[in-house]
Parts: sequence; C-alpha cells; structure tokens
Amino acid sequence: MYRTKNCGELNIKNVNETVELAGWVQKIRNLGGMIFIDLRDENGITQIVVNDEKLQNQAKEFKAESCIHVKGKIVERTSKNLNIPTGEIEVIAEELEVLGKCKNVLPFEVNTDQEVREDLRLEYRFLDLRNTQLHNNILLRSKILKTLRDKMDELQFTEIQTPILANSSPEGARDYLVPSRLNPGEFYALPQAPQQFKQLLMVSGFNKYYQIAPCFRDEDPRADRAPGEFYQLDFEMAFSTQEDVFKVIEEVVPYTFKKHTNWQVDEGPFIRIPYKEAMEKYGIDKPDLRNPLIIQDATELFKETEFNAFKGKTIKIIVVPEGAKQGRKFFDKMEEYAKTDEVGAKGLAWVKVEETGEYTGGIAKFITEENKKMLEEKYGVNKNSSIFFVADEFEKAQKIAGLVRIELGKRLDLIEKNVYRFCFIVDFPMYELSDEGTIDFSHNPFSMPQGGLEALQTKEPLEILAYQYDLVCNGYEMASGAVRNHDPETMVKAFEIAGYKEEDVKERFGALYNAFQYGTPPHAGAAPGIDRMVMLIANSQNIREVIAFPKNKRARDLLMRAPSRVMPEQLKDVHIKLAEETQKGM
Repeated sequence: MYRTKNCGELNIKNVNETVELAGWVQKIRNLGGMIFIDLRDENGITQIVVNDEKLQNQAKEFKAESCIHVKGKIVERTSKNLNIPTGEIEVIAEELEVLGKCKNVLPFEVNTDQEVREDLRLEYRFLDLRNTQLHNNILLRSKILKTLRDKMDELQFTEIQTPILANSSPEGARDYLVPSRLNPGEFYALPQAPQQFKQLLMVSGFNKYYQIAPCFRDEDPRADRAPGEFYQLDFEMAFSTQEDVFKVIEEVVPYTFKKHTNWQVDEGPFIRIPYKEAMEKYGIDKPDLRNPLIIQDATELFKETEFNAFKGKTIKIIVVPEGAKQGRKFFDKMEEYAKTDEVGAKGLAWVKVEETGEYTGGIAKFITEENKKMLEEKYGVNKNSSIFFVADEFEKAQKIAGLVRIELGKRLDLIEKNVYRFCFIVDFPMYELSDEGTIDFSHNPFSMPQGGLEALQTKEPLEILAYQYDLVCNGYEMASGAVRNHDPETMVKAFEIAGYKEEDVKERFGALYNAFQYGTPPHAGAAPGIDRMVMLIANSQNIREVIAFPKNKRARDLLMRAPSRVMPEQLKDVHIKLAEETQKGM
C-alpha cells in the first residue's frame, strides 16, 4: 500500500503516529532551511515538512501536480491553520517518492480563483477534475444517485435496464442514428427516453419500474442542458393515476434534496399551477417561485388608450413594489435588455409612482386618471411602485413579460435566498400549432387526453388538455411525465389528429400498438432529470460543472476529440457513403 491514511482525515489525535500518505503536490514553499509541501488527495490537504538535507534536494525537483508518496511522523504545528481540518498538525518527512511526474508547465492552475477558458478546461478535463469544487460536485453526484436508488428500492420499485440501440420515434428532438452493419440501409436510434420500453414493462406485468436512464437527444446545448446525452430517474407504475405519481415525486425529491443540502426545501404536497395560469402569471411554464413578481393582463384597461404603441396589442404589466426608488439609468438598462435578440421586444414602457402619488417618467403622460384609479384598485399599484409595460401579440407579449420578470427579479435582488421552491405545472394542452400551421403534439405523444376518446372526437384539438405534468424547481424544469394513453383506439385517434394514419402508428410504434391489444393496465410515470437535480443541489449555474466528462457548447468532446472522422473501411462496413460536399471538407 502506498498510504496508510488519507490526507484529509488526520487531526491532533494522530500526533506521534507514523503514516504513509500519497497524493498530488498542490504547492511547494522553499524557505531555505526547510521545504513545505501541501499534499492533496480526495479527502483534503496535509502539510508536509522536509527538514532532511537529502530529502530537500529531492523535493526541490518536485513540480506542482506531481503525484508523490510520503512517509513520516505526525507532529503538532506551532503555527496552526484552523481554516482546514488538518491545520493543527503536519508530517515530518522521512521518505519521499515520486509516483508520477508532472510537466514543467501546466495548461492552467488546478485550484485557482482565476478564470480559465472553459474549452481549455474541457480539453484537460482529467486535470480540471482535480479542482476541489468540481471534484466534490462529482462525489456529490455519486451520493445523490445512491440516495435515489435507496429511496426507490424502499418504495418497492424494480430497477430494470432498457436497450440503448432502439427505434426512431418522434419525441420532440432529433434522434442520434446508428447504422446497422448486418442490416444494410437500416438504422437504430439512441433512445430519447425509455418511453416505449417502460410502457411495455407495464404491459408485461411489472408493477413499479425505475432506472437511472441515459437519454440521447440531438439538441442545442444551454447552460442547464447538456448536449447529446443526459440522465434521468425514469419510473413508471401500473394501475396508477396522476396523484400516485405526484406522491412518489413528493416523497423522493424533497428527501434527496434535504439529505444533501442545508437550504430550506419545500415539502409536499407541492403547489399545482395549470399551464395556462403559469403562462399568464409568469410568462413561462417553468416559473421561479422565489421571485415575488407576477405578470398581470391590462389589455382591457388600455383599450381606449391614445398611446399608439399600445393600440390593438396585448398589454402585460409587472408592478414592482418600491421600484420607483430606482434611478433613470435602471429603467434605461431594462429597456436595453428587453430589446436584445434574446428577448425580442420593440421597447419596454414604464412609469414611476412617486411618494406623492404622482406618475412620472416613461409613458406617464399617457396614463389617464381613470387608468391610475384602476391600476391602484385592481393591480396593486401604490406609492413608490414602478410599472413595466409589454405590448405585443398575445404569445410574444407573454414570452417577453416572462423574461422581463426574471431579469427584474435578478437586478433588484428579489430572489429568495437559500431555498428550493417546487411546483407542478399541470393541464398542458394536448396539441399545439407547428411553425407550418399544422396540428402537432405539444408535449408527449403517448399521453392520455383529459376526457379520453370522447374528448378527441368532440373537442377542437387546441382545446384538449392532457394528463401531462412537469415538476419545476427554482425556475428549472426538473421532471416531466404523464398518464399514458394505454387504449389502442384512443392512441390511434390521438395520432390521427396530429396527421398520422393508423398504418403510420403500426409502423412507427408497432411494439406498443401490438402490446396494447393484449390487456394493458392503466399506467403513469415521470422522469426527474439527474444532471439538473445535481446542478441545483450543488448550487451551480452550469450543468457541465456536475458532469464528469461533458461536451462543450458545440457538442464536442474536446478531451476524447469526438465527434471525429472515421476510416473509409468503417463507413463501408455500415454501408454509408459520404456526400461529395462532405468529402471535400475532409
């Protein structure tokens, strides 16, 4: 063994013991008469003192991040550092050995407060993962996974793995396709979720299924969404309803959060917000309930306005208590933000209500006495308030107001601190209009419509609601799920409305369609996202900080250099020939 103790576990009780330690050189300080080495391993840091002249000559050759072995005696420090757990002791080196040399020049300092370009960190991820904060994030992820498994086992769920090589199906994103060598011209698809498999398991008589499931979607990356692949706690239950799923989530999620954070965590039952209400009050279907601001509709109030920018538009307002105390620069900056490409507003109107009750600034001259009376009586406007106005087409006005609400919460420091606020978004519309103006599924195509087959036969498609739901935490969608459409006739009708014929359903979802002919139990489930859950518990703003080997913003793995070109023979094996323009770029 190269070590008898870990660096971080030594304390004053170990004085006079002889130990062997192994780890990485974090820092070397040569004070002439002695050399100090900060030795780091996964558990912490121990100070090594090198007094012996022969060992000093050896230690002078050590480079930061070299891997070394130390044998020595633990003594009490005369100058203690109570900022670290091992700060009362140090080890007097008796033997030193280099286990792994490090180059003279590191691409970046491993433990530093200095900003390091992310692509460089990802290229040298094996070094980056030595960073204490990042390293602890990965250890935290491991603990969270164990907690989730233990809790699901306690709730008598059965862990079952489902295939990675599957079939292509429309589930909201582009598939990753895998060509088949044995079946020329045919392709597998990496599963966007184990959706069909977990439903088949319900037909197969399993009562409660779960797995920590890898999912693959060819989507553009965001700070809260890793490109290509992610993991979720996928679960499904037979003979269950929406309420049953909520009870599982309300038991598993708060339990996991409370075990790994000292922040306040909402207990179940969580607040339930219908999708339509969420869009009206928050302008988004993943509202951050830590932000006290809400959006109100003032379209009728300004129906007769003389302000041209409001005429014929949907008017959304956000009332900010004490907002009038902000200077003109604040309002100008908010208007600049609203006009960015991200938000897409033509402008952002505003007024201030002074201590005297006078309306000043912005569009105050267009606010009539009748408007003021209604704003104060119906919309909660009072002295020292400010009001922001968004005027646009209905859906665009909702979106812009939602983004403005979020930004106001941040800039005015209104976001509640050190707390996790959960809610369920329910009653999603079953269908929506695509960019081409056709009827399309708005959420999960395998969901049960509210009202069942009768609703599909008698209601306008855009009026039909589904038993679909999302779990939201602090402004992030953390889980998605649904009561499943388990009746073949209802399933065929649901897809027919979205433009699929029964033959299409048989072709694309043949396994489900066939299985549903043989006694299918009602079933429902959900899938909390693991990466996002860890990101929230770790209080990280970037999902790549809780994934060991993530891809960059262009979906490239800079460490393993993927994606990459392959040999012509490999393409030939899977019966693929590159387009001429692609070959030219090689």
